[in-house]
Amino acid sequence: MATSETVKPIKSVLITRFSALGDVAMTIPVIYPVCVANPHVSFVFATRKIPATMFVNKPVNLTVLGIDLDKYTGITGPWKLARNLHHRYNFDAFADLHDVLRTWVMKLALKRHVSSIATIDKGRREKKLLTSGKSRTPVMSTHERYKNVFKKLGLKTGEEFNTLLDYGEPIKSPMVPAKADDARWIAVAPFSQHKGKVYPWEQMQLVIGELSKTENYQIFLFGGGKEERDAFDPIIGRYNNVASVPHIKHTFIDELALMSRCDVMLTMDSANMHLASLVNLPVVSVWGATHPACGFMGWHQAMRDTVQLDLECRPCSVFGNKKCRFGDYHCMSDIDPEMIINKVKKVLQRYD
Repeated sequence: MATSETVKPIKSVLITRFSALGDVAMTIPVIYPVCVANPHVSFVFATRKIPATMFVNKPVNLTVLGIDLDKYTGITGPWKLARNLHHRYNFDAFADLHDVLRTWVMKLALKRHVSSIATIDKGRREKKLLTSGKSRTPVMSTHERYKNVFKKLGLKTGEEFNTLLDYGEPIKSPMVPAKADDARWIAVAPFSQHKGKVYPWEQMQLVIGELSKTENYQIFLFGGGKEERDAFDPIIGRYNNVASVPHIKHTFIDELALMSRCDVMLTMDSANMHLASLVNLPVVSVWGATHPACGFMGWHQAMRDTVQLDLECRPCSVFGNKKCRFGDYHCMSDIDPEMIINKVKKVLQRYD
């Protein structure tokens, strides 16, 4: 269905990615340069409501729509959504960055109305070989897969993305405190949606406790939801230099503003890794069931800053949603807290 041949120049492009927050965050380092490189093209990015709010300092020719998918259910829902969007924006090209049933239906609905359609190649076969242990060859990054979709449409992909700060004013928030010159701020996002991507909380508390012993370190805990706030309660009560972001009402702009002032983020293979990448914040990422070789490494994050064990059973999952066949998730639990602490301190030493 994909084609790079058009009868006339593209004027308006529909882009879709309806999925997890991290997957949508990964589109930004690709979409922003594409928009800048094609100033005479109008781009409309359709995603879910919450992810739509993190598009800060967006290019003038980019419209981001937060779609309430509950209004477009069933097999006819995506068809109706596609036709409604086309009626409003009159697209002549469709960039499908998702390639799922919903976007398949949308492509069918728009097939007669747009001159070009390009779809992401997710590399499902190569990823299956990785998770089955039949291959150790890293697959193409998701960022590069996104970029290839726009290349198929014949669009320029632009210069390399560095930070959201390059696209507008500094990201500011009243919740970000003043920072002393000698202070080192550490963002810590200890949780993820799937157990296979979470370092045991008991061990992570040892990491936080050890880092908090350094006088000029300030630690900010990132997360969301009551369960994570409850987990943070005893930590913030125990250490004066540990604060909890989810205990304060905030937005993505507030989070990005705080991350942009931090010196390092410690996180799992999660959305926070990708949010940190948007403001050029170095990340110490901890990997268990998943693996950077599957193509979901944070934008311009360094492999030297990853923490992971070389095990025959890794990776067992692309997304970390499979149960451990051994039952103990030793890919995570066998990581010594000292390994993580040392990685964080090595990143901080670069500022000295």
